[in-house]
Amino acid sequence: MVNIAKFIQPLLNVLNNIGKFVSKNKNKSLRQNIFALLNPTPHSYEVNKYIDYVVILAVLTSVICIILETVQEVNSVWSTEFKTLDILTVTIFSIEYVLRVYSCCEIQSYSKPIRGRMLYIFSPSALIDLLAISPFYISLIVNKSIDLRFLRIFRLTRLLKLTRYTGTLNTLLKAVQREKYVLMAAAFMMILMIILTASLGYMFEHDTQPDKFESIPASMYWAVITLASVGYGDITPITPLGRLMTVIVSFVGIGIFAIPAGLMASSFTDQLRLDRKTFEDDVRKLVTSDKFTAEDRENLELEAERLHLPKDVIQEIINRIDLDKEEHISDGISIGEVSIELTLEEYRKEVNILRRLALSEHAHLLEEQINNPSKTTQLERDIWKTLQ
Repeated sequence: MVNIAKFIQPLLNVLNNIGKFVSKNKNKSLRQNIFALLNPTPHSYEVNKYIDYVVILAVLTSVICIILETVQEVNSVWSTEFKTLDILTVTIFSIEYVLRVYSCCEIQSYSKPIRGRMLYIFSPSALIDLLAISPFYISLIVNKSIDLRFLRIFRLTRLLKLTRYTGTLNTLLKAVQREKYVLMAAAFMMILMIILTASLGYMFEHDTQPDKFESIPASMYWAVITLASVGYGDITPITPLGRLMTVIVSFVGIGIFAIPAGLMASSFTDQLRLDRKTFEDDVRKLVTSDKFTAEDRENLELEAERLHLPKDVIQEIINRIDLDKEEHISDGISIGEVSIELTLEEYRKEVNILRRLALSEHAHLLEEQINNPSKTTQLERDIWKTLQ
């Protein structure tokens, strides 16, 4: 029975969230409901996650099929199944694309029905969605006499759809933007070293290996793999000066090519730390205000999820804020002095506690007890109503 309950409980949670979504959004427009189904909003009730799981599964299934199609032994047996799965996944991607274009007007920057949708169509995420389905439709429209096998490779761009379901890419882009000038300087040094190494290789090896060091542009291939410490071995210097130069540039290349990697790793970590610090500041600002609503808490939980933080981190920040308040109060009071500020802060603290109770996940259970006249007074019931 315990094992069965483990499988049934997640299903019950899914059905409960779907029922909650339907009941809470029945007065909203079709476009608003579609937007909530496809995007994380305070009114999605995690139903958007279920759709995300379906799309992610379709992406992974499609990519696996594309990879296995290149294995002749497997494709000869499962070709029909691969085509069927391709049609099914493209159908899912197409429906998702159309619905996203239709509901994008719920975003402030795309609010105008025609102009907003045109702007959205040319946004990076929408272009990735379009690129994921276009090879299938191009192969249907174009004459079959044309060799369209190259389109199979473009179907692998469906992997890029997965970037929508993680905030890591946004953090990486912010890190690149912050360090763009340093990265440009590092790239300039790398290009300079490649040109210099290719020129020396051409000068030292052209006479002895004219077929491999034919020109400076042709020598750049050898320069890149040498500086990057890859060393395929298909092109190697044979003259003493050429070999000596190769040893020197190999050591130099280790440092030059390692700079961007180390810089990006450090910048990515710093950006993630800054995002989390900004998130904590937002939590602090909202919690200490008088307008902290349940919708604000849900928005904070969505942001915490984007930053790969557990939901209970919000409660930890709130507890830390309360602790800071207590320390601040204790530091500002003289011994034996009763301050009116202390009374006010204590009052605010108690109000914040009641507000958090009203916004907690089990608030409805507490509300049933509070609304029982035999257990609470009218004043207590009135206070609870003002907190909601």
